[in-house]
Amino acid sequence: MEKTRRNTTRDRERTAERSDQRGAQGKDTRDGNRRKTGFAGSREQTQCRFCRRGVKYVDYKDVETLSKLLTNRGKIYSRKRSGNCAGCQRKSKKAIKRARYMALLPFTT
Repeated sequence: MEKTRRNTTRDRERTAERSDQRGAQGKDTRDGNRRKTGFAGSREQTQCRFCRRGVKYVDYKDVETLSKLLTNRGKIYSRKRSGNCAGCQRKSKKAIKRARYMALLPFTT
């Protein structure tokens, strides 16, 4: 029994020494583990192509503009890829679907 007690006290002493050494080196301190303050997505806000022009209605007959939002396979680009805001992405999605129904844009290629 005494052996185990000695080992545990030695282990405690060793871990205390290690933590003191780490603190001296600047590792594992509380301030070092904290994240930097500030908003993660704090880059400059840019407006989408429709908001810049002040468009309230995305016209389904404007095939040239809508085709820029499609891949060569006919898929709709994501918001991140196209740069649209959420509202304009929904409007453009609806316009693309209308244009497809009217055979102005292809469903697939």
